[in-house]
Amino acid sequence: MSETFHIISDSSCDLPVEMAEEKNITVVPFYVAFEDEKYQREHAEIGIRDFYQQMVDKKGVYPKSSMPSTQDFADAFLPYVESGVPVVCICITTKFSGSLQSAMNAKNMILEEYPNAKIAVIDSTINTVLQGIYTLEAVSLRDAGTGFEDAVARLEQIKSTGRIFFTVGDMEYLKHGGRIGKVAAVAGSVLGIRPVITLKSGEIFPSGIGRGRKKTVEKSLELLKDYLKETGFTPDQVSICVGYGYDIEEGLAFRDHAVESLRAFGFAVKEIPAYQIGAAIGVHTGPYPLGFGIIEKAIHA
Repeated sequence: MSETFHIISDSSCDLPVEMAEEKNITVVPFYVAFEDEKYQREHAEIGIRDFYQQMVDKKGVYPKSSMPSTQDFADAFLPYVESGVPVVCICITTKFSGSLQSAMNAKNMILEEYPNAKIAVIDSTINTVLQGIYTLEAVSLRDAGTGFEDAVARLEQIKSTGRIFFTVGDMEYLKHGGRIGKVAAVAGSVLGIRPVITLKSGEIFPSGIGRGRKKTVEKSLELLKDYLKETGFTPDQVSICVGYGYDIEEGLAFRDHAVESLRAFGFAVKEIPAYQIGAAIGVHTGPYPLGFGIIEKAIHA
């Protein structure tokens, strides 16, 4: 079946490589570097497992990330533009990265040569595994045969429902990346307190603190339940996923616990996928992020 449009995302979407290939999603990688080493392309030159292993082995060394270039996006767009296939490009929130600007520059550059090209660049206002399930909602629209303009309109409509509820191993990486105030970070490192964080509308907000992993993880689950209660969404109306970092076993155990807890809560969810949070986000969260992404489905009853 020919595509009504082609889907491109930057690698902040954190979809497994095999899934992106299976769903015919083009992923434009971020770059990551440790200390004075050269930047490497996420997935293509450094695997996520290797990235986390280096973080764990080099505690106190903070990796850096760099956004895809204009040329990276132009190279991704061009084959589809030349074939006359419209492009929907989904980028990480502009509050966290200039990736969208690179994509817009690439779009404008291509339009000079191909003025009839159809390229929509969307500020997802979200990131990581939530951006991933948002991108999969674009897939559901494409596979249902939805036209380019209608798909873009629907994607714009649902993105405000996206939320991430998560915690981290400690505050040091958030502090180093400038994501939280220094006073909170110092208090956290002294007292062993960890934050619980909500991401919505492209920004992160503190949603509580806890002493110990179990409490902050449970708080993330409570925030998810509160959101479901507040919105009245049914299991068929939302897409939910778990995002985890270095500790795969912890991530999968948390996912299984969440499924049981949500069912006991009366939310008859069938299953929840679990995806590994990638390097573009991991540089800010450290090796032990854990939490949920949730967003309204693009197509539901």
